[in-house]
Amino acid sequence: MLLTSAGNQPYGTGDKACEEGAAAMRMLKIWGSLIRVKLSGLFYRLSVKQRILFSFIVLITLSISAMGVLTYRIAGKEIQDNAFEASRETVDKTLQLLDYRLNDVAMSVQSLMLSDAYRKMMLDVQAHDVSNYYVRLSELQYVLSQTAFNEPMIENVLIATPIGDFYSTTQIRTQDHSFYGSELYDNSRLSPGGYWAKGHYDRLFTGNQRVISFVVRGIYDNTPITNVFIVVNIRENRLASLLGQNAPQSERQYLLLNTEGEEVVQSGWDPEHTPEFLQDSSRGSEGHFFYPFEGEEYLINYKQSGAAPNWILAGMQSKEQLLGQLMGVQRTIILVILVFLVTTWFFSNQLTAALLRPLFKLSRLMRRVEENQLSVSFESKYNDEIAQVGFQFNRMMEEIKTLIRDVRMNEEGKRQAEIRALTAQMEPHFLYNTLNTIYCKSVMGENEDVNEMILSLSQMFQLGLSGGRDLIPLADELSHVRQYCAIQQKCYEDLFRYQVIIEEEELLACTVPKILLQPIVENSIQHGFADRRIGGEITLKITLEQSMLHIVVEDNGQGMDVSKVEQGMLRRELSKKGYALVNIRHRLRLYYGEKARMELSGAAGSGSRTDLWIPLSPLMEGEEAYGIPAG
Repeated sequence: MLLTSAGNQPYGTGDKACEEGAAAMRMLKIWGSLIRVKLSGLFYRLSVKQRILFSFIVLITLSISAMGVLTYRIAGKEIQDNAFEASRETVDKTLQLLDYRLNDVAMSVQSLMLSDAYRKMMLDVQAHDVSNYYVRLSELQYVLSQTAFNEPMIENVLIATPIGDFYSTTQIRTQDHSFYGSELYDNSRLSPGGYWAKGHYDRLFTGNQRVISFVVRGIYDNTPITNVFIVVNIRENRLASLLGQNAPQSERQYLLLNTEGEEVVQSGWDPEHTPEFLQDSSRGSEGHFFYPFEGEEYLINYKQSGAAPNWILAGMQSKEQLLGQLMGVQRTIILVILVFLVTTWFFSNQLTAALLRPLFKLSRLMRRVEENQLSVSFESKYNDEIAQVGFQFNRMMEEIKTLIRDVRMNEEGKRQAEIRALTAQMEPHFLYNTLNTIYCKSVMGENEDVNEMILSLSQMFQLGLSGGRDLIPLADELSHVRQYCAIQQKCYEDLFRYQVIIEEEELLACTVPKILLQPIVENSIQHGFADRRIGGEITLKITLEQSMLHIVVEDNGQGMDVSKVEQGMLRRELSKKGYALVNIRHRLRLYYGEKARMELSGAAGSGSRTDLWIPLSPLMEGEEAYGIPAG
């Protein structure tokens, strides 16, 4: 067995930890002496606040340093023991993983020998029948491919028999190297239960790959056949990757050796600097020892493989790296001391901040005022100079809010006056058109129609007055439109017909500005149907869309040039049609701000459409409207 112990040492002696702890204590004493000498004269020239702060820092520093040294000495031995145990467990787990994969390879070979194609081949071998060689070779292709697929570590498989070699045709067999004349054959004859060969160059297949071979005798009817061997080649670099040997500069180095002290997998060691213990032998199947190599001491943990009894896995780890946690403890102690020093300064800053906190609070309130948050107020339980400034700030803010309320009330009155003025502009315009229609009827002697029109006009005025309200239910506004259409149908018989489509009856209770829809319907009659005598269609559709009242007024008249109408509305170069539309848009903005909108659509000869989106309620006091910011 491999690996001689160079004087088996116990895992944890604690000597190094004790020496480092004593050195740290001596350094602390020297550091304290230097501080006392250099600061003795300066200490008496400091202010009281600075002397208290300095004394507090020194006291904390000495206390934490003493505790840190004691902690280091106690924890040092425990950390060392735990590190040695963790290193051993890591080697055990790595070997378990290796054995697991090697057992998978052996199980794949057993599965191959249970296949029907293998059984037929063995019958031909026993009968020395070579006539069916290519038939058996073809039948074995599926079994061989499944074996390689089930275990990705397998590079190729060769079944050597007296009647010929059987292998996957995806591999190219070399013709000048026979298995029965190879070293693998000689060694496998000495190991009937299976033989794991160390890494070598593959001479059985082309490519000259470095492989590790597993050789086992072929079995038929539970009886080993002496002249049939199964060779499974595993690519060496895949096994090296499994052991982590693809990173030779890592903290831990693994060596896979056989009982002769030879490397099974190349580890990258320089042959001229190979550790001497690789050529030694020992009796134990597992163990550990320290081994000096190239001026550094290494901990060696080794253990024999269960899947390949002639293999041993050895883990090498630098003792300095293994005990790196001790250096971490030292750094932690220094860090704790620095943290407490910073904490001392922090508390000093906190005291200053506590004294200036009212001033900082007043500064934050002023920044909030800059962001239009006028409801701020300074509060303090003190009555000092800063608090007096804060109370003066409160009185100034009350005066500003009073001024803003006065401005808002004035602007609200101005907005209401402008709304009524716009509504009053709509009413004479409509009255003029209606009286002109009644005059036409009376001239033509259609007195019954005149009577009905006068009655409808009276009802329209009654709805239009609406008890002095600017906003009326949608039902009243639609009744106003119906009365208007009734008057126009008397004047222009058979010119048009209209319909009102309401998605939900509950929408009739929603409030809208009065005389909102009638001017749009009037535009459709006066301008949309100007070139026709019959066949006009006007549709009013009312729906609820995303908490908005959506009103559509659509006709099949001669249409309009939307871009021209929009430009005219912007430049105030308006026809009667454009005047009605800009009046409606302006009133909607006064009532609802940017929440309401009006869109025009249509083209020449294809009718026109006006879409209104109206919030379910007008702007309340305090919302942005008519240029007045919210409170």
